[in-house]
Amino acid sequence: MIEREVTSEIEEALDRQAVVAVIGPRQVGKTTTALEIGGHRNALYLDLESDADRSRLTDPVLFLERYADRLVILDEIHRMPEFFPLLRGLVDRGRREGRGGGRFLVLGSASIDLLQQSGESLAGRIAYVDMSPLTVREIEPDSESRDRLWLRGGFPDSFLAPSDRVSLQWRRDFLRTYLERDIPMFGPRIPETSMDRLWTMLAHRQGGILNASDLARSLDISPQSVTRYIDLLADLLLVRRLQPYAVNIGKRLVKSPKVYVRDSGLVHALLGIPTLGALDGNPVVGASWEGFVIEQVVAELRWPAQAFFYRTQTGAEIDLLIQFPGDELWAIEVKRSLAPRLSRGFHVARYDLKPARSFVVYAGMDMYPLQEGVEAIGVRALAELVAAKLE
Repeated sequence: MIEREVTSEIEEALDRQAVVAVIGPRQVGKTTTALEIGGHRNALYLDLESDADRSRLTDPVLFLERYADRLVILDEIHRMPEFFPLLRGLVDRGRREGRGGGRFLVLGSASIDLLQQSGESLAGRIAYVDMSPLTVREIEPDSESRDRLWLRGGFPDSFLAPSDRVSLQWRRDFLRTYLERDIPMFGPRIPETSMDRLWTMLAHRQGGILNASDLARSLDISPQSVTRYIDLLADLLLVRRLQPYAVNIGKRLVKSPKVYVRDSGLVHALLGIPTLGALDGNPVVGASWEGFVIEQVVAELRWPAQAFFYRTQTGAEIDLLIQFPGDELWAIEVKRSLAPRLSRGFHVARYDLKPARSFVVYAGMDMYPLQEGVEAIGVRALAELVAAKLE
């Protein structure tokens, strides 16, 4: 089993807060990690998708009070959002009786529902931990493992599958489950075929500027529906809207977000790309690599560090802009090449923003100066630099 870096973050949060919410998409490893943590904390595990476990909670306050001295893990908490006010009462009662952190570990697969419910009921009593798919820092530090992660994506069952064929089938089943079960559960009734086509179109346009009207014409639905569908995919942690960097420099800036299917393995499953060889010959290869790199870097960010892109109407562009505390900027260009070349637009953008450091993430592993003020770097090395910067 791959050791997840987020484990220590969850442990630390449990030591200081009564409730810890671990938020991540389905099948990302939340339950496995929670059970590992619970194994040495004498935890009680309840799966709120299980009829048997739900039946034990007919009188949840009475039931949970019996386990006031144990960590209680509540999986799929979005199934019973009415629990949040109850948890508040239990936490406050426990505090009055001298019981502090580590009361509840809740797991959820939908960010907006979980955040809204818990934010209203548990302010000052809850810590949040984001759990991403596997990252380059969690796998073997070689190019073969990195490329396998890029092709198959970071969902553990996909990455660890015995073959590319089995991995692809797992991802297709994953997509089907979301389309048939999870998306209808979380959102208003959305035609499965429309969502499937939209998801596939987003994969074809990986990293493109969001144009809801253009997508709407292709799908024969309204721009408002497109926006609503993308909102839902983002809330389910399946799509990322990377926002443009807003700065007053007297230039016309692109103001719409860029949209990425967050997991590269899902991009390839949506497009029917089975192997690295097929990927290298596909027109999406550059955009897929860009999205993969961006997710690896963003996975290391912690508030108040933020990620943006930068683009002007005249073509100055930076693929990824990291703003660290103190407004320090790192400019990151992404190239799927062993001998990367920089565009004039990147140099113009650097002149506009004057970042503290500039990098080009390329297909190699080494780090070396590429041009004055610009370093070529591998994706793992950059992720490690970002993580160290935020320690």
